[in-house]
Amino acid sequence: MAGYEYVSPEQLAGFDKYKYSAVDINPLSLYIMHPFWNTIVKVFSTWLVPNLITFSGFLLVVFNFLLMAYFDPDFYASAPGHKHVPDWVWIAAGILSFIVYTLHGVDGKQAHKTNSSTPLGKLFDHGLDSWSCVYFVVTVYSIFGRGSTGMVWVVLFSFILSHWEKYNKYSLGIGRGKYTTKGHGEH
Repeated sequence: MAGYEYVSPEQLAGFDKYKYSAVDINPLSLYIMHPFWNTIVKVFSTWLVPNLITFSGFLLVVFNFLLMAYFDPDFYASAPGHKHVPDWVWIAAGILSFIVYTLHGVDGKQAHKTNSSTPLGKLFDHGLDSWSCVYFVVTVYSIFGRGSTGMVWVVLFSFILSHWEKYNKYSLGIGRGKYTTKGHGEH
């Protein structure tokens, strides 16, 4: 390396010790989303790589962003006095968001189904989640109008804060402990 070490030897050793362990007590997750995702994952063949599911969801988030950016390049569509986006675009964005959320919930289940769950897969998932957060939140500007940035910062801050809290409580599983949120779709 060029004088900078991205991952310490202790963190690398943590990958060897990693074991996914988690609990999810959210009623919406327990009674609606997980049963739905368990049904969906049965449709996927065992040859389908979980990281491909993760990456496909990410590409759909980017496509959703590009679709909204094309029809509303300034992200002011819902602001008073601005040109609105065609109705079919909103419907497409909603369907794409649902598919993305479903793929996000199924990728980890596919990893467990195929016995291919790894710390690297979890890292890949979290990395793309981080980038997705940016594209998704910027897309939301069209819904609320670019003038209401407070909502966007709340979403970004919540995402960052939850990961910072897990990291500092030694629960991310990369050389510091175990991740403790079951069923989030990580692998």
